[in-house]
Amino acid sequence: MSDKEKTSHSARGRLKVFLGYASGVGKSFRMFDEGRRRHDRGQDVVVGALQPKVPVEIQPLLSSLEIIPTFNIKGVPVIDVQAILQRRPQVCLIDGLAYDNPPGSRNAHRWQDVEELLSAGITIVASVNLQYIGDQREAVEKLTGKRVNQTIPREFLNTADEIVIVDAPTEAVTERRSVLEQHLGTNERFLICLTPRANFERMMATARRNATRFHCDVLAAYVRRPDLSEADQKLLEEGLAKARENGAQVEVLEGQDAVETIVRYARSHGVTQIFVGHSAKKDLGTRMFGSTVSRLVRAARGIDVRVFPH
Repeated sequence: MSDKEKTSHSARGRLKVFLGYASGVGKSFRMFDEGRRRHDRGQDVVVGALQPKVPVEIQPLLSSLEIIPTFNIKGVPVIDVQAILQRRPQVCLIDGLAYDNPPGSRNAHRWQDVEELLSAGITIVASVNLQYIGDQREAVEKLTGKRVNQTIPREFLNTADEIVIVDAPTEAVTERRSVLEQHLGTNERFLICLTPRANFERMMATARRNATRFHCDVLAAYVRRPDLSEADQKLLEEGLAKARENGAQVEVLEGQDAVETIVRYARSHGVTQIFVGHSAKKDLGTRMFGSTVSRLVRAARGIDVRVFPH
């Protein structure tokens, strides 16, 4: 058995989701651009599912990627799970998680196809819109007037290792990518938001890996809270210490509103990506991740917000 096959069998694959707050914000572009960059770094990347109509701006990103065709059952595109399992790539790109498979398919839903691939040790990078998340469908329908019938369970999304919230027009994403490529990433700067319960190790590992690629800085910040319990204060201090050990520039911020304080700090320090934790065990109500993260996404417009469930 090859080393790649051993790796595939040894552990569950990682799930990364590009979550669009609306159609046309550029989540598919971001996903395929990541696939291209992973391929350029030497990873074995395949495309497991495309939308029926591929936007013009995405087509160049597909030129270097192997595409494993879906097959049609009653006019519905279905992921060829068996072909992907036999091919055993390191990474598989799935554009559009919220599809119901027709009767007679291997699995009833596309997210179950993805779950099978993850269980086989294949990392999945996928895209989905907020309106297709089961417990968000009605809320989004009231805002947009559009109803969707196909959804994925919130519980499945909560298993993601990383969620990138995309809330900017495709044109802005394209322009941003062009600028980054011209400057070879020198404009990148990452900010990790420290809280007692956040999965610091996962956020720090991702930040360090990307910082190495872009040759850029990693910042870590915490907005002081006087009401922390002794246990949470201890967890926070451990996180701050680990951040310093990993070479991050650590700042303890003062402010009445944590979101405004973080965004103000981010903008004043040229931050391009904010890493924030989210508890998958709580129903925080508004929109997808509750008022705090939702407010952060809106306030930080123009800055990428990456959500790390814990």
